[in-house]
Amino acid sequence: MGSLSSRVLRQPRLALAQQAQGARAGGSARRPDTGDDAAGHGFCYCPGSHKRKRSSGAFCYCHPDSETDEDEEEGDEQQRLLNTPRRKKLKSTSKYIYQTLFLNGENSDIKICALGEEWSLHKIYLCQSGYFSSMFSGSWKESSMNIIELEIPDQNIDVEALQVAFGSLYRDDVLIKPSRVVAILAAACLLQLDGLIQQCGETMKETINVKTVCGYYTSAGTYGLDSVKKKCLEWLLNNLMTHQNVELFKELSINVMKQLIGSSNLFVMQVEMDIYTTLKKWMFLQLVPSWNGSLKQLLTETDVWFSKQRKEWLSSVYKQQWFAMLRAEQDSEVGPQEINKEELEGNSMRCGRKLAKDGEYCWRWTGFNFGFDLLVTYTNRYIIFKRNTLNQPCSGSVSLQPRRSIAFRLRLASFDSSGKLICNRTTGYQILTLEKDQEQVVMNLDSRLLIFPLYICCNFLYISPEKKN
Repeated sequence: MGSLSSRVLRQPRLALAQQAQGARAGGSARRPDTGDDAAGHGFCYCPGSHKRKRSSGAFCYCHPDSETDEDEEEGDEQQRLLNTPRRKKLKSTSKYIYQTLFLNGENSDIKICALGEEWSLHKIYLCQSGYFSSMFSGSWKESSMNIIELEIPDQNIDVEALQVAFGSLYRDDVLIKPSRVVAILAAACLLQLDGLIQQCGETMKETINVKTVCGYYTSAGTYGLDSVKKKCLEWLLNNLMTHQNVELFKELSINVMKQLIGSSNLFVMQVEMDIYTTLKKWMFLQLVPSWNGSLKQLLTETDVWFSKQRKEWLSSVYKQQWFAMLRAEQDSEVGPQEINKEELEGNSMRCGRKLAKDGEYCWRWTGFNFGFDLLVTYTNRYIIFKRNTLNQPCSGSVSLQPRRSIAFRLRLASFDSSGKLICNRTTGYQILTLEKDQEQVVMNLDSRLLIFPLYICCNFLYISPEKKN
């Protein structure tokens, strides 16, 4: 018994010694695949032992804590599984309703006929429409009819638009293609579907570009979407001159163009004369809509056509500018002294420039500025105005009055590839008084807002507007 006891007691120490020796040698003890036999009958394989020993139950004498650790790990794993959410895709109720009731027309209690098509629908769903809600709740004869012939007075509405409009009553979300939004808006307005009308408006505002802006503007006016109409007008003010396009010129109506060129918010590139050039090109395309050519060819063709027209069209403008020049030359004009927003918006000169990348720029907007030679500098995120009087190629070309005032508003903007405004900044209307060759910082830019190309547009008023008797 003594020798047997000593062998049993020595065995754990021998195993531990062998395990330590294996670890020092850089190896690892490999446990044989016990299979179900070891687990089920309590066999134990210990590192350093070459024989399988049967233990009582599943307890291992070599590792007395193994059973407890395994139980704890198993419990932790079960707890983790209990607290881990499982996702199982269920069939959407909305999709089921749309498929079963709308597309399949099951349990339909009314038929709507329009444009040669029939829809098997349900009054309880149609009552979401203001049009049908009034029809079914009032004393209209249609309230008791099972088949209703729907008159479609709007040419913008087609079968596909009605399909989308009726389908919107049976589902939570509606996908609207920009190419279809005007027709769907027309159908939504006819059926008085406020939610769909709002969604159409949001879709239009998000997809304004050179191909859609005119159609959206007209439709917004027709169907009462003032916010869309305003957004389209803003896009046109920003892009009419910065991103000129022949097809856009053809689509612009007289009333819209009148609003654009008369607005002080028009983003002008170069000088006021370029507005006149733009207007000439637009007018030529309105009078000769069959013309097809590139934007580069357009100005040449326009000038040839206008050279044959009557010069009397500009006579009144010449006279007005001549009187303003005489006032400036006689030193009786020192410039605006107060801000009158109405006068500024109606009489200011609009100029602009595109800065392709960050750097240093200095320029002047050419043209007759009533003796005020204004130099504009962009450097180190500053925009500086300077009244230039000394460095002139010929005497008498500028006003030499000690002080001259101008009213101005400076605007900066950046656009994405579709012409959508990314960021903008403005000084608002200000009065600036400068002495000879004096310069003044008019804007300090935040580097976080500088996205190039950067468009700069400025409104200037060099002389006070002529008082009308």
